Amino acid sequence: MTLKHWLGASALLLGSVTTGAVLAQASTETPSDRIVSYDFGSVDTLHQLGLSGLVVGLPKHGLPQYLEAFKAHSYIDAGGLKSPDLAAVEQLSPSQILITGRQSGQQEALAQIAPVTDVSLPEGDYWTAFSTQVHQLADPLNAKAQATDALANLHQHLDQLKQQVSGQKTVLLVTHNDGHFGLRQSPIISELLGLKSPSLPDDVKSIKRGSRVFTPLTIANITQMAPDVLLVVDRSAAIGQTDQALNLAQLKQQLADQQSQTGQAANTITQVKVLTPKLWYLSGNGLESVRLQAEEVAKAIE
Repeated sequence: MTLKHWLGASALLLGSVTTGAVLAQASTETPSDRIVSYDFGSVDTLHQLGLSGLVVGLPKHGLPQYLEAFKAHSYIDAGGLKSPDLAAVEQLSPSQILITGRQSGQQEALAQIAPVTDVSLPEGDYWTAFSTQVHQLADPLNAKAQATDALANLHQHLDQLKQQVSGQKTVLLVTHNDGHFGLRQSPIISELLGLKSPSLPDDVKSIKRGSRVFTPLTIANITQMAPDVLLVVDRSAAIGQTDQALNLAQLKQQLADQQSQTGQAANTITQVKVLTPKLWYLSGNGLESVRLQAEEVAKAIE
C-alpha cells in the first residue's frame, strides 16, 4: 500500500473525529508501510492484527513485558517516550509516525521526517473512541476485517468480565509517585467493567496544570473513602525509579493505622493490589493492553 493511498484513506476517516489527526505530510513516498510508533497501545493493536512486521521502530526503554517480542534486533530503538531519537527515526524512512501527548514537544521535528499521527483518544464514550481509533489504524493498512473481528471478540470478552464482577465491590484507583498518591480515572474500570468508585471527600481539591488535572489524595483521604478494593498504579516503578517505588507492606500498615486512629475499623479496605506498572502507566488503549488491563482488574477484585 503506498503512502499516497494511505493518506487518502486517512483523510476520509479522520474528517469526522478529532483524534488521529494527520499533522504533516512527507515530501516523498516510501515503497511500503513502515511505522515508527511512540504509542505502545498502537503497537499491541498492530501485533493483534498480525501487522507486527510493519513496525520498524519504537522506544525500547520502558517497553512493557507483554511487548517483549519487540526487543528483537529487527525493531530499531527510536529513543525514549519523551525524547525521540530523530536521527534514528530518519534513518528508518518511515511512512508514518504515531505519537501521543508525551511527544508533543518533538511533533514538528518528527513531522519533517514523515507524516505524524496523534493517536491520543478524545474525551467521550470510551468504547466508541477506542474502536474508532483501532479502525483508523487498521483500515488504511487493509486490515478492516481483522479489526472488526478483533473488536467484536474483545467486546464479548469484556462483557463476560463485566458480568463476572458486576455489583461486587467499590474500587478506587490511584497513582503512586515517590510516596504521594493521586486519583486516577480509568474507563476500563468505570465504563467497560461498570465498577463503582467511592465518592471523594468534600475537602479534596483538584489542581489544574495546563490541560491536565491532578487530584492529590492522602492516606487519610483514601481511608475516609473506604473502597472495598484499592488499586495502585506505581508510576515510580513504571519509569524505573525503583528506589522510590511503592512499599506495599508499608502502605497497608499506614492504612490500618489510619483506620485505627479514626475508628473506621468497620470500613476496612479489604484488598490492596498493585497493578502491572508499565502496562498501566506507559501503555493502554490497544487491543491487547485493554484486554490485559480489564483481566487484571477482574482478577484483583475476586
